[in-house]
Formats: sequence, structure tokens, C-alpha cells
Amino acid sequence: MKIMFVCTGNTCRSAMADGLAKKIIKEKNLNIQVYSAGTFAMTGEHASYNSVAIMKEYDVDIALHKATNIEESNIQNMDLILCATKNHKSELISRYNNLKEKIYTMKEYVELDNNQTDMDIKDPWGYNINTFRICAAEISLCIDKIIEKISTKG
Repeated sequence: MKIMFVCTGNTCRSAMADGLAKKIIKEKNLNIQVYSAGTFAMTGEHASYNSVAIMKEYDVDIALHKATNIEESNIQNMDLILCATKNHKSELISRYNNLKEKIYTMKEYVELDNNQTDMDIKDPWGYNINTFRICAAEISLCIDKIIEKISTKG
């Protein structure tokens, strides 16, 4: 199973999701490969300072994370593509219509918000460390449910 997390710059939300997912997958010894990319990422850029700092609170080290632009990614090989927002999902479906059955927002995939009003994980970029902490908590909740859902599927 190959999954990809997608946000805008691949330096905050998808970078944190990538790190958190890899940690849980390693702990549970699951056969899942994790990737991440950004719709407007500058390939090679490092994770944001606040993302790295907050991930340390989860015992996750993303200091060596390097951003990947979606156009330079292996998105065509993915089994599941999980986006931070509905806009990312729409953009990916328009760019990669052949993959539309595999593209969800993170919250949508785990049915986190049943009234479907807030399917987005808001971008913390440019905000203070507390905003990153709130964002990371939201992502962490999603990751736990995503891994659980994938690992019980087969």
C-alpha cells in the first residue's frame, strides 16, 4: 500500500502528516509506504521551522524532510492520496482525473466531520507555534484513524 499526503508547499501539513504516519507504521510494523508532496512546492525546500519543532513534541524528526512538487512526485503509483483541503483535492482531480477514485481529504477519508462542512486542515504557515500545535493535533488524529482504517482493510 502506497499513500501520499498533499498540501500546498509540502513544508507544513503534508510534511507533518508524512512524519507522523511513518512513525506509527514503523511502530506497528505495517507494510505501508508513505510519501508527501505539494501542489505548489519548491522541490528540495526543508520543512518549516515550526513544523520541525512541533513534530519533536510527537517524537517525530522531520528536520531532513525535503519538499516535493506534485509534478515531480510518483503520484501515479499511489493507492491512496490524502489532501489537506477540498481545494487540494479538486486541483488534483482536475490534474490527475484518472486517479479521482483514490483522492480524498484526510478528514473525508476517516469521516472525521460527518456534516461535511469543514473538511479542511487549515494552513498554519506564517502563524505562531500554537497554530502549528493545533494543526498537528488535527493531523495526528487523522493519521491515527487513517492507519487504523488501512490496516483493518487488509
